[in-house]
Amino acid sequence: MTSTERGIAAAEAHSAHNYHPLPVVVATAEGAWMTDVTGRRYLDLLAGYSALNFGHGNRRLLDAARAQLERVTLTSRAFHHDRFADFCTRLAELCGMELVLPMNTGAEAVETAVKTARKWGYRVKGVPDGRAKIIVADNNFHGRTTTIVSFSTDPEARADFGPYTPGFESVPYGDLAALAAAVDEHTVAVLLEPIQGEAGVLVPPTGYLPGVRKLTRDRDVLFIADEIQSGLGRTGRTFACEHEDVVPDVYVLGKALGGGVVPVSAVVSSREVLGVFAPGEHGSTFGGNPLACAVALEVIAMLRTGEFQQRATELGAHLHHELGPLAGGGAVDAVRGRGLWAGVDINPSRGSGRAVSERLLARGVLVKETHGATIRIAPPLMISKADLDWGLDQLRHVLGV
Repeated sequence: MTSTERGIAAAEAHSAHNYHPLPVVVATAEGAWMTDVTGRRYLDLLAGYSALNFGHGNRRLLDAARAQLERVTLTSRAFHHDRFADFCTRLAELCGMELVLPMNTGAEAVETAVKTARKWGYRVKGVPDGRAKIIVADNNFHGRTTTIVSFSTDPEARADFGPYTPGFESVPYGDLAALAAAVDEHTVAVLLEPIQGEAGVLVPPTGYLPGVRKLTRDRDVLFIADEIQSGLGRTGRTFACEHEDVVPDVYVLGKALGGGVVPVSAVVSSREVLGVFAPGEHGSTFGGNPLACAVALEVIAMLRTGEFQQRATELGAHLHHELGPLAGGGAVDAVRGRGLWAGVDINPSRGSGRAVSERLLARGVLVKETHGATIRIAPPLMISKADLDWGLDQLRHVLGV
C-alpha cells in the first residue's frame, strides 16, 4: 500500500463520509501549488471554493497570524479586544455599510442574515409575528444547516433532513417576474447569490440584479447578497454585485475573508438593519476573535489596493478567451462565469465531471465537479498566467481537443 493509499484509508476509517474527496493526500502548499505526501506537485484550480483567493501560505496573512498568535487568540465577546474595532470599521468601510456582525463560517453568516431579516421584519417593517417570509432562488447553495437545507432545491442536500423550517419560498433564478409575483406583505427579504457557485457558476441575465434591487426597494424588502464565494475579488470586483452597480441592503461574507488561514464570516449592513439586535439575542464564542480579526484586517488591506481585483479581471478575460472556443465543439457543452471563475459543462461523451477531475488529477491539476457534469475552475487570484495556461493545456488534453 502506498503512502497515499494509507492516508486515504486512515481518513476513511474514522471520518463520516460526508465528502467524496479526490484520491490525493496533500502535505504542503504554496501559492497556487499543492504537494502531496509522495512529493508530487499539483496546480490548484479550486482554491478552497474561493477561500484561498490570495493563495496558499500568503506571507502577509501568515505574518499577521503569527504576530497575533503571540499576543492573544480568543477573548470571547464577553470582553473587548484591541483588534475588534479596527476589523469592524475597515470591513464596514470596504462594504460601504455601517455595522458588522462577525461569525465564523459562511453557513453561520447566512443563518445570521436570516435571523436579522426576520427580526427587522417584525420590529421595523411591522410583519405579524411568525409570518415573515424570505424568498430564495432555485438551485441555491447557502450552506447545509437544517434551516438552510430547508430552502434548498438540491435533493442531495435536503433529503432525509426534515422536518424543514418554514418561512421560505423559492423561485427560478434570474426570473424577475417570478420574484415579483412571490413578494407579498409578509416578505422581509430576498436572499440571492449574485452568481450561483455550487450550481455551476451561473451568471444571471443582465439587468436581473438591478431589477431585484429596484423591486426590493419599492416593496420595502431587504436585498441580501450572499457573496461568500463570489465576493472579495473573485469576479474582478470586490463584490460581484458591483458589475451592475448594485448595492444590496446586506452583504453576507465568508471564505476569502479568512484568507484560507482561519474561518471568518460576517454580515454587514446598515444601522437600521443590524441595529435590531440587543445583547444576548445572537452571538458566537469564536466570532470576531482576535486571531480572525488580525487575518481579516490584512485581507481587507490587500483588497483595498485593487491589485487582486485587477488581476482577476485580466486573467479572467484570458481564462474565458481560452475556454470559450471549447463550448459546442463536442467535448464541452457550455462555459459560464465571470472574472477568474468558470463553470465548464462536460459533454457526456467525455465522461462525468468526476471522471474529468480524476483524469486532471493524474496530470497534476486539481479541480472538482459539481452537479455531475460540471467542473469549476477558480484558481487563486495570484496564479501566474503561465501556470494557468499550463492547467488549461491539461484540460484540453484530457478532453481530447
